[in-house]
Amino acid sequence: MVPERVVLEGQVVRLDPLEIAHVDGLLVAASEDRSTYDFTLVPPDEPSMHGYVKAALEDERVGWALPFVIRRRSDGRVLGTSRFLDLDYWDSGLAWPPGRPSLGAPGIPSVAEIGSTWLAASAQCTPINTESKLLMLRHAFGAWSVERVTFKTDARNQRSRRSIERIGATFEGVRRCHALAVDGTIRDSAYYSIIRSEWPAVERHLQSRV
Repeated sequence: MVPERVVLEGQVVRLDPLEIAHVDGLLVAASEDRSTYDFTLVPPDEPSMHGYVKAALEDERVGWALPFVIRRRSDGRVLGTSRFLDLDYWDSGLAWPPGRPSLGAPGIPSVAEIGSTWLAASAQCTPINTESKLLMLRHAFGAWSVERVTFKTDARNQRSRRSIERIGATFEGVRRCHALAVDGTIRDSAYYSIIRSEWPAVERHLQSRV
């Protein structure tokens, strides 16, 4: 049930499938001003970045994620990373079973989340993030025909929440005591989503911003 690896290319960014070979480039990107990473897991050194990438690739191996490295198209510089995660595969021909939905079309998720996104400080508040999200959403709703794309973030992370809202995602609420936060506290998570019927309007909005 592993989704096919793809390269997603736009006007200013290119998203390549994540590899261990990207560790050094990610470290350079992560070494800029780190003050914006208070609520985001961004490894600061080679051992932790290597473990971070390795874990993402293991999630991909079992069909749960599809991770990318974000590059500037003009010079190929690594600027950060993002991924599809929490991929779920439905079989609409069967009654809803207990527990998780059963497997549907091989390698084609029915719903997805976009997350684990971070950028070098110099790439933040630029078209880089907007176009990256546009490319990923086009792949999700176009190539996969998903029913829904989820976004979630630490409820305290106002910067991230504003960014998700600018994309055009709908706020759904806060899941309390959801997970451990990066700072070791128990995190409430703010949930947002885009569903298939909303995608055409969101796509036009994002395209205008790019």
